Amino acid sequence: MALARVVSFDGVSKERMEEMNKEMQEGPPPEGFPSAEMLVLHDPEADKALAVIIFESEDDYRRGDEILSAMPGDQTPGQRTSVTKYEVATRMKS
Repeated sequence: MALARVVSFDGVSKERMEEMNKEMQEGPPPEGFPSAEMLVLHDPEADKALAVIIFESEDDYRRGDEILSAMPGDQTPGQRTSVTKYEVATRMKS
C-alpha cells in the first residue's frame, strides 16, 4: 500500500519556491532516499506550501521520513508547520 508524507510550510516566498524548484529539478535526491513521487503546491499570496511525497511501501516511507526530518531548515521551502502520514486511497492520472 502506498503512503503519503504531507508537509505544510509557512514563510515560502515566490522566490524561495522558484529556487527550491530549480534545486529539486537539477540536483539528485538525498543519499539513500527511496524512489518516490512528489507534488508541491504553493500559495504565493499566503507564502504557504504543501508537499506531498508518495512512497510505495512502509519501509520506503520510514527511510524517506528519516532523511527528510533530518534536513536542516535552510534546505526546506520554509518553516515546517505539520507533517502527517496518510494512506493513499486513490491515485489516478487522466
